[in-house]
Formats: sequence, structure tokens, C-alpha cells
Amino acid sequence: MFIATLIASDRLGAGDISAAMDRLDAAGCAPSVHSWIDEGKAADILFGSGPDAARTALEGAFAGVDIVVQAVAGREKKLLIADMDSTMITVECIDELADYAGIKPQIAAITEAAMRGELDFEAALDARVALLAGLEEAVIDRCLAERVRIMPGAVALIATMRARGATAILVSGGFTRFAEPVAAQIGFHRAIANRLEIVDGMLSGAVAKPIVGSDTKLQTLLAASAELGLLPEQTLAVGDGANDLAMIKAAGLGVAYHAKPIVAAAAAARIDHGDLSALLYAQGIPRAEWVLS
Repeated sequence: MFIATLIASDRLGAGDISAAMDRLDAAGCAPSVHSWIDEGKAADILFGSGPDAARTALEGAFAGVDIVVQAVAGREKKLLIADMDSTMITVECIDELADYAGIKPQIAAITEAAMRGELDFEAALDARVALLAGLEEAVIDRCLAERVRIMPGAVALIATMRARGATAILVSGGFTRFAEPVAAQIGFHRAIANRLEIVDGMLSGAVAKPIVGSDTKLQTLLAASAELGLLPEQTLAVGDGANDLAMIKAAGLGVAYHAKPIVAAAAAARIDHGDLSALLYAQGIPRAEWVLS
């Protein structure tokens, strides 16, 4: 059996559920029963076959509504691997550092191209960090305090999953000086990220090797799954950029979160409208069971 979850950024009505049932029926998916997770906000529809057809029938059909289609088995996840920049936080840290150096447009353009998969991630990271050579180390802490904001829903997502026995790991192509405090603030078990080289209180323009990129994210997912003895369907990965694609494709539920087109097109599920709490609804967890602090 499969399940389609409808998650509204505003309000979900009974008519929306009825229309979704009709769409699934017309697509040959054999819908059976539906139920509210939280009335007016999120609902489940069980169906018998054709998950790809179900996604095609439902995605984009209802304004402001995200659709997650998956197998019923293993719906509640025991491992989360998450990206940081523009996923668990609202900004791209390297772009914000560049703003302090007066070169944000130049670096942001490279970031955007890399996240769209138009540039090699590692080469693009080296190129951007090189442009930051000579920036005072103190700017990192200033940027963290002034610019970095936690994505809505992130704390509830991690706290709730941890309370239910899941492991959460932040794996970022960004930098440890941001990832480690962000991971601690949100509640991740640990963080993996790149290390900026600092010489005499200044950024040297280099990043320590090997670079944390796409393969590191994938290998972290696979290694943590093996260590915890989990089946693939018990895992969740979420990110927004091209360097997240490998882990998104390998996870039991791979989610493109407000993602670049190449990621949104390849992921099994997309969150385009809601915040990160949508990933709790995707696991069938009602708001009454969320851990909110």
C-alpha cells in the first residue's frame, strides 16, 4: 500500500481531498480511505498502486498544497540527513560573508550556478573561498550573529524526530564555523562541514581538503544507516541544491525543500509551499505530538 499526504500552507478543505481521490482514481491508483492528520492542515489518502502516477496526478494540482507520496511501510523515519544553507537556515553563509567583503553579487552568482548543477561544486567552492582571502576571522562570528536565521519548522522537526528515537545529522557543503553552532541550536546529533583555513586572524582564501560535497553527504547517509541497522525506507534526506541530489535519491524519502529546478525534478517529494514541519506531517505525526521547544 501507498500513501499520499496533502499538506497545506494555508488551509486544506474536504473538497480538496475529494478532488485528490478523484484524481487518483482516474490515474488508476485505486484510492481507498482518507483521514485527517490535522484537520484543515494535512490529510492522508491510502491507495493501492502506481506511486509515480499518483505524484503526476497530484503535484501542482492544488494551490499552496505540498504532496508527499510514499510507501506505507517505514513511513516514520529513524535517520535524517540534512543540508544546512537554504534548508536548515534561511541564507547561504558564503554569500553573506561575501557581503561583508563587498563582493556578494559576484560570489552569489557562483553559488547559484553551483546549486543549479551548472558548475562543479568543489571547484566553485574553491573559487569562492579564494575571493574571501584577507577577510578578518571576526567577521565569521559577526555574520553568524547578524545574518544566520533558523528555518521555520527546523527545531520542531529535529526535536520531534529525536524524541521518537531518530538520529539527525547535519551535512553541509558550507563551513564548520556556521554548521556546528547551527546544529547545536537546532538539536542535531552532529555536524559535518568544510573547514576554512585561518592564518593570523584572516581567511587565507583556502578550504581544508577533502571538501565536503555530494559524495560526503551520500556516504554519511549510507554509513549511518549501516551503523544503526536501518533499512533504506527508514531514512530521510532533505536539501535544496545539486550537491544534495545523491543523498536525496538514496534515501527512503528524499525531499527537495524549496529547491533548485534540477533537484525538484529529481526528488521523490517536494516541499514548495510549507516549512520544515511539513516533514513531520509527511511521517504522519500530528501537531499535538510535536516537540516545540
